[in-house]
Amino acid sequence: MSKETHARSLITALILAGGKAQRMGGRDKGLVKIMERPMIEHVIEAIRPQVSQVLINANRNQDKYAHYGLSVIADRLEGFHGPLAGMASALDVIETEYLLSLPCDSPHVPGCLARRLYRALAEEDAALSVAHDGQRLQPVFCLLKASLRDSMLGYLDDGGRKIDRWFAQHKMATADFSEQAEAFINVNSLKDIAQIEAALTASAAR
Repeated sequence: MSKETHARSLITALILAGGKAQRMGGRDKGLVKIMERPMIEHVIEAIRPQVSQVLINANRNQDKYAHYGLSVIADRLEGFHGPLAGMASALDVIETEYLLSLPCDSPHVPGCLARRLYRALAEEDAALSVAHDGQRLQPVFCLLKASLRDSMLGYLDDGGRKIDRWFAQHKMATADFSEQAEAFINVNSLKDIAQIEAALTASAAR
């Protein structure tokens, strides 16, 4: 078994589609179409070969997400408490050693996302690793050890919500994706769709 195959077998991916999408007028981002396909389809297609299993975190339209044949889980806390709530729900059910999270609204997912995050975590003997686009951290593109479950649940139960504050409690590695910064462009409004489609078209032409 190659190192890459071994790493893939240790990781479950969680696609975060549980937000309110207020800047999108409340539309469910994962179901907004990019190049005539719901955004989440692009994300599933990109991440599925990189991991052993894919889950979707959704708090509405769960029947539509279930159509993709993947397990759909809601936040363990009611009221849209951010990405950590979705991650905590996943940590309750996964059987792999690691959880990789990524958002539903960045459909230009790097093909090496899981591999680089895993390598950064292993090389620094860290508890979690986060993608860096060359200018800033991309905190919802992260890989974390399943053993962090109790820490995350305790933080949420104490009222914590900020993902960066929880990260600060643990040894964190960063994975450099500066040469693929366009991969982290996300859709916050309908006008962002054209930018995303252009990036996807350029990538397909390479």
